[in-house]
Amino acid sequence: MSPPPSLAASPVAPAFPHIQWDPLGSLRLTAQETALLRMAETNPIEYTLADSRDASMYARVLLKVVAEASASASASGEVSRLPDASTVSDEEALTILDADPIGVVTHYAIAKLYSILAHLLAESSAVTVATVFYVGKDGILVDQWKALLRVLNKGGRGDAFAQTGASLCLSLILAAACPSQQARASRPTSYASAVEPLEALTAWIIGQLKSSSGSAVALSVPAMTALMTATESRGLFAASGGIKYLSRQLRSGGRKQSANKKDALGGSAAGDKGSASVQQLYELTFCLWTMTYELEGSYSIRADFAKDGLAVGALTDLITIAPREKVVRVSLSALRNLATCTSDVDAGPAGSPRIDGQIFLTDMIACRLMKQIDNLRQRQFTDPDVIDDVEVLHRLLHENYKEMSRWEVYKNEVESGHLQWGTCHTEAFFKENARMVEGTDGDFRLLKVLIALLSSKDEEVASIACHDIGEFVRFYPNGRAIAKRLGAKELVMPLIEHDNVDLQRHALQCVSKIMVQHWEFVKTG
Repeated sequence: MSPPPSLAASPVAPAFPHIQWDPLGSLRLTAQETALLRMAETNPIEYTLADSRDASMYARVLLKVVAEASASASASGEVSRLPDASTVSDEEALTILDADPIGVVTHYAIAKLYSILAHLLAESSAVTVATVFYVGKDGILVDQWKALLRVLNKGGRGDAFAQTGASLCLSLILAAACPSQQARASRPTSYASAVEPLEALTAWIIGQLKSSSGSAVALSVPAMTALMTATESRGLFAASGGIKYLSRQLRSGGRKQSANKKDALGGSAAGDKGSASVQQLYELTFCLWTMTYELEGSYSIRADFAKDGLAVGALTDLITIAPREKVVRVSLSALRNLATCTSDVDAGPAGSPRIDGQIFLTDMIACRLMKQIDNLRQRQFTDPDVIDDVEVLHRLLHENYKEMSRWEVYKNEVESGHLQWGTCHTEAFFKENARMVEGTDGDFRLLKVLIALLSSKDEEVASIACHDIGEFVRFYPNGRAIAKRLGAKELVMPLIEHDNVDLQRHALQCVSKIMVQHWEFVKTG
């Protein structure tokens, strides 16, 4: 059994041995509960967890401490105001204990709960997560789980350790009830009793993924990773829009890493402190890779992966910037799963479009993955799985590319939003294909996508969009009027004063082509 995601030590851990339980009347602990906490502190954890009944009682006392501590808000809040990943000296920790004992106690209880779970998951014995946190003959989840959710939604707001630890502990407890994990359990557990908590925890994780802050996302990563062990929680994550938000985080984090790398090469100061670290990118990629193992059995999950080509684009970006080999390795494996998935098990509702590996291969070609795979073939990898993934993707991509026309390649690239300079962005290409832009329904949908890409934060994408719109105007009959009617001029004009010189030049050329009848007499260099 693989170990659970790790939980970093609490910044106030040096104060834990100095906690005095008797003065903390707001926790409403009985004499028996206080004695149990003291006994557990003096005995090895193996002894405390040797008996299922004693272990369950100890766990529920810790959950009570979390609940009562969260309910009695500390006046000073010293602990919750500690910066992320901060370290304090033993003396400082004792000072904080005096100022905010409830905050320290919250950290203590969460740290001890994680220790229990980590030990139970690492050992093979009759005492398990199921026997400790699920009670009665039907194995019902203990009602005290709500204390952990309260930390996420109320009492632990702003407290990075408390939120990370509470969400991780809750995810490890809930994953044990999933039917796909029952083979590990020594007794039956009621999955029905865990569904509502799973939904609440998943909603919290999705809320963090929606954030633009790397530190906010980091709070949820350990819990999300733990939930990925169970098929049921993966399905719930997907149904909540998790694939979209996870892909967005990866694409955003990958681009920030790329920008930071360019800044470092240019001698600039360090990049955005709120951006994803390489380790965080790896963990997010790992979660997306885990989700690809649900592709075969779920049409809706394949549809989520296919939506807007976002997942493929994010994974391709990671391979392009290659922040670390481990990120590339997991990204390649995810892309291979996408490229080889079938619709045999769940073809989807009647009349729905077919979604299988062919769709994802088309997206990969649009994102220029072929070039990156060709480059990777020249590298000397020692991992045979990486070598195999590269070879399989190389073969599938090249086979698929041979069957596509140049127009299909261009169309897919524009629809993906992942524009890169190449032979499809030339005068010769638009002379031949300008009429194709109108589309089979005559709605100029592709031109509308190009106009939307003028607002892209990626300056190269916006530059290429300017170029392509200008070339359409040149070679399509009445193209100037169509581009104006669809609002191209209004979006291009501000780009003439953009700080990026290349974007500025392409915007000026595009406006000139839209405004001037005889473009050939006013070409700029």
